[in-house]
Amino acid sequence: MASSGLQIVGFLLSLTGVCATIAATFMVEWEKRFQVKELTYEGLWMSCISTTETTTCEIYDSVLKLPTEIQATRLVMVASLFFAALGLIISVFGMKCTRFMDAMPQGKGNAAVTGGILFILSGLLTFIITSWYAGRIVQLNQAAHHLQNKEFGHAVFVSWAGGLFTALGGVLLSLRRCWGSKSSTESIGTSHLLSTTNSKSNYV
Repeated sequence: MASSGLQIVGFLLSLTGVCATIAATFMVEWEKRFQVKELTYEGLWMSCISTTETTTCEIYDSVLKLPTEIQATRLVMVASLFFAALGLIISVFGMKCTRFMDAMPQGKGNAAVTGGILFILSGLLTFIITSWYAGRIVQLNQAAHHLQNKEFGHAVFVSWAGGLFTALGGVLLSLRRCWGSKSSTESIGTSHLLSTTNSKSNYV
């Protein structure tokens, strides 16, 4: 029961991380740029210009015209979500609280571990590309004019949290297999000891 509860905690952590990653991917506040009378937000899919009166958003028309950091971040975030989706599906089949693959305990455990590994991969991709994007913003900010200061948007912090939770949940799902195997070994050893003791007592 303890390993099953830990498995559920790992799955819920990863699920929370995936939700945060999805939100960050489509948020427009990846970068904030302050100018004299307006505030510009740049996301992976659109940009918005906010003034004291109105806010106007525009979807990016051409991918090739986008800056390198936006193109790369968009690609890696989509790949991260793809691996996370696979992890969600596979881990559901491998969790003890579900009825899938009950006739194949070994395969069920392997499915849980595979789902955990996919979550770890997804979380690492999200965390690494977000850190790279943040580093690019710092570099561009140092070279920019002092009237066009750039800052991290809320999406950067949401993405960092999403990657961390996704990877942490994947680690818990993967380690559960090791702990489960250890418990099974101890159970087998105990049963063997009891059977040996009982067989000896029959000779008395």
